[in-house]
Amino acid sequence: QVQLVESGGGLVQAGGSLRLSCAASGSIFSIYTMAWYRQAPGKQREYVATITRGFSTNYADSVKGRFTISRDNAKNTVYLQMNSLKPEDTAVYYCTAPSAGSWGQGTQVTVSS
Repeated sequence: QVQLVESGGGLVQAGGSLRLSCAASGSIFSIYTMAWYRQAPGKQREYVATITRGFSTNYADSVKGRFTISRDNAKNTVYLQMNSLKPEDTAVYYCTAPSAGSWGQGTQVTVSS
């Protein structure tokens, strides 16, 4: 089992940047594929990005070229660098280790126009 805690959310103007962090504990972090999802008000949770234990990455089309997922296994942390933010990026962002069935509590990102 792995426990996940997100941080770094906040309020930012359109065009701005934020970096989310997800700290993991309780298991061997480096073996897990990690992912970010988000859920906007009134909408279903949607996929944002994935990074494998081999550092391969994948992105949703809506964030490709603007968001970057990375990981630091020495710090047991996965990051989501978000640039050129748009109002439609407003959501609660969740970190997950899918194979462990673990989710964080989420961090709110609000982008004002």
